[in-house]
Amino acid sequence: MKLTDIKKITGTIELITGLHIGSGDTEMHIGGTDNPVIKNPINNEPYIPGSSLKGKMRSLLEWELGLVGICEGKPLSFAHLDKVDAADLEDAKTLLKLFGGAPMPKTPTELITEVGPTRLSFWDCGMDPEWLKSRDKNLLTEIKMENTIDRIKGTAENPRNTERVPAGSMFSFALSMRIHDDENLEDMLINGLKLIQLTGLGGSGSRGYGKVAFHLKDPDLQKKLDVSLEEQAA
Repeated sequence: MKLTDIKKITGTIELITGLHIGSGDTEMHIGGTDNPVIKNPINNEPYIPGSSLKGKMRSLLEWELGLVGICEGKPLSFAHLDKVDAADLEDAKTLLKLFGGAPMPKTPTELITEVGPTRLSFWDCGMDPEWLKSRDKNLLTEIKMENTIDRIKGTAENPRNTERVPAGSMFSFALSMRIHDDENLEDMLINGLKLIQLTGLGGSGSRGYGKVAFHLKDPDLQKKLDVSLEEQAA
């Protein structure tokens, strides 16, 4: 197996609806929000962690391939391959090539060699510099108030507030893909981007949060993504 290229895929992520990716900060400050978004501690700007992109894409692809039940809710690994249907085995191997999976001590050497190292590296997505220059000087986040409605009384209960990045915000997007022996794994990557665009990022997707659109700088990849989305809608 020979490393023949490293392809960098860049572009922007446009927020179609507000996005909430939590910071994990359980400390409540006076006048603060119940659910803050994750921010860069240096410039205090929100960002999308590369781990969030990778985890969401991998999870969606595993659901699409019917692997979640086989893996009992855990990420696909070498140990699960012998349970995968023959018709889906090559796709499962491709997923491991893209996202990685730790081999077990008894994993055949031939299989480890065939799959090889993890191909995709996801980078944290900071706010797009060009968008920051052109935007109005409004705040980079908003506070959305929510509550539960008592079905009988019709009154609002359990009020809470959630911080989110507002619709229209733009983030820089970048990942790199290692290519071995001139292989072509782009189809599954494009499918993963499509699935994220269809289902969203971050929390509270069922309440309308996190709808995004990818704008890739490579016109050929963007065309593939657009065609894939059109076929899904047909």
